[in-house]
Amino acid sequence: MAPGGSALKEVLESTSAGMDYEVKMAKAEVNNHKPTKSGSAGVGKYGMHSNNGVYELLECPVCTNLMYPPIHQCPNGHTLCSNCKARVQNTCPTCRYELGNIRCLALEKVAESLEVPCRYQSLGCHDIFPYYSKLKHEQHCRFRPYACPYAGSECAVTGDIPTLVVHLKDDHKVDMHDGCTFNHRYVKSNPHEVENATWMLTVFNCFGRQFCLHFEAFQLGMAPVYMAFLRFMGDENEAKKFSYTLEVGAHGRKLTWQGIPRSIRDSHRKVRDSQDGLIIPRNLALYFSGGDRQELKLRVTGRIWKEE
Repeated sequence: MAPGGSALKEVLESTSAGMDYEVKMAKAEVNNHKPTKSGSAGVGKYGMHSNNGVYELLECPVCTNLMYPPIHQCPNGHTLCSNCKARVQNTCPTCRYELGNIRCLALEKVAESLEVPCRYQSLGCHDIFPYYSKLKHEQHCRFRPYACPYAGSECAVTGDIPTLVVHLKDDHKVDMHDGCTFNHRYVKSNPHEVENATWMLTVFNCFGRQFCLHFEAFQLGMAPVYMAFLRFMGDENEAKKFSYTLEVGAHGRKLTWQGIPRSIRDSHRKVRDSQDGLIIPRNLALYFSGGDRQELKLRVTGRIWKEE
């Protein structure tokens, strides 16, 4: 959400399904977030590791994460990771002896010979990697969880795409539409009083994939603007297979934007701050709205298509 903003439901008209309807403006609420799942793939060997005993030795007894150099040990041989060494105030959590600065070089050396699975193995990544290459792979694993794309609040839920679609529908109550064209009207009374706001997300099912339509009000420098943009629920390489247009206008004038939807790997704030979308100055948006310019009634039309 834009700094200091609020989550709003737009007064909405949609012709994507051949219907017109309106949704009253309200604060969007999030409830009962469910954790979700994800997966990963990479350039490792396909298969399972067979070093379960040693693998368990490399788990920090405090945080239970895998340990990487420097691995510390107490005089009695109990190990823990460098992050937890500071947390336990230099006292061994197992035997209470002072830790000192002893490194477990033998365990660090053993780790070099290990091949271990990606942490997202249960979610689809079946490759195994040299122990010290595992973290780098996981940072870019295509099966790693996606963050919830909802922009109306700070939502910590992550998961794969099917799980996030259900989460958006059930927990955030977002509008879901089938079709690759849309016609929305965003309405807000007293628009001069709102400088930072995020309207309710809309999700489109198109070509068997999901696209998120965002609409926000924020300050671009000193100028109040509105911005509409599309994000793709999938990875960047998949997003590049699609294009979209957005258009606003009235009185014989119009603004048009054409672009490639951004992956939800990029946060909505990152996309907004990069200005990768249709930006409408507030004065122009109110001109397109007609009347006495005291109420926003901005119609945004758009189309999504697949590049050949």
